[in-house]
Amino acid sequence: MSFLKGMRKMTVQIKHFTNDFMKVTQMAALHTYSWIGRGNKIEADRAGTNAMRNVLNQLPIASTVVIGEGEMDEAPMLYIGEELGAGKELKVDLAVDPIEGTTLVSKGMHGALAVLAVAPKGTLLHAPDMYMKKIACGKKAKGAICLEDSLKDNMHRVAKALGKQVNELTVMIQDRPRHQQWIDDVHEEGARVKLFSEVDITGVLATSIEQCEVDLFIGIGGAPEGVIAAVAQKGFNGDFQGQLLPQTEQEYERCLQMGVSDPKHIWLLDEIVKSEDCLFSATGVTEGIILDGVKQINEKKEMQTHSLIVSQNHIQFIVGNHEEEGLEIYEQTSKIG
Repeated sequence: MSFLKGMRKMTVQIKHFTNDFMKVTQMAALHTYSWIGRGNKIEADRAGTNAMRNVLNQLPIASTVVIGEGEMDEAPMLYIGEELGAGKELKVDLAVDPIEGTTLVSKGMHGALAVLAVAPKGTLLHAPDMYMKKIACGKKAKGAICLEDSLKDNMHRVAKALGKQVNELTVMIQDRPRHQQWIDDVHEEGARVKLFSEVDITGVLATSIEQCEVDLFIGIGGAPEGVIAAVAQKGFNGDFQGQLLPQTEQEYERCLQMGVSDPKHIWLLDEIVKSEDCLFSATGVTEGIILDGVKQINEKKEMQTHSLIVSQNHIQFIVGNHEEEGLEIYEQTSKIG
């Protein structure tokens, strides 16, 4: 009896395909490895995208990309509306970024990831690739953030929820001129700023991983990354809010065409991700604060990956070892929540 035939007697859920979706990000990371430090972010992105597409097309599911990467930077991409998969038993929405941090890959710098978020069909925010204003915190401060309010007001509420003084907080912010006022606000409150160069998904995740010692994230970055990070926060039972920031009349019209009737709406976590049956998978491409990068581990050219899987009641770091063709030979897992 096939796996899917056996599953018909029970509800087929995304969590039943956890290893399959993890393989998607593992393969994207592995196929990008040879492009690390070679100065060609387009080819690095293409390698990760092609690997991700190939694995998704082999899975016994029917998936639709509802928010993807590439429109803003004309990079290789999994297209919004693209349908992938070789089955019909499970219908899902995908939010993808085959390589988050292509510039980091091309320069051999730390922090690049391959990421994927999955939820039942019709339950992920369907929005174009544009800027999004975001704020996030971990589960202990859930309900304390509001994107309408100032950063200082948010800091005070988060500090109260965590039982800290405001000057004991650490706020993670991407190092960009557009964020300077927020950086100044944190310093005026006597709190710490943790700056990073790329990959704001990492900033959101850091609020939910205690070892990172980050209490709050705020920033303006890509909407695809916002949706993907929101799925992770759902699994962590953390909090996230986002607001699309169309920069032109064309971007505003694009929102309307895609069914976003109020492009300036502030999206709460449960509006971005409308189902508890969702999954986030990330695999490190280059070394980062949360995940290790892809490594060659012996003279046989066997490779090692480090992944994070987040779904409801299932949060694990996974070390995978792979032969040349990408076949896993064993895994080591470490549950963190």
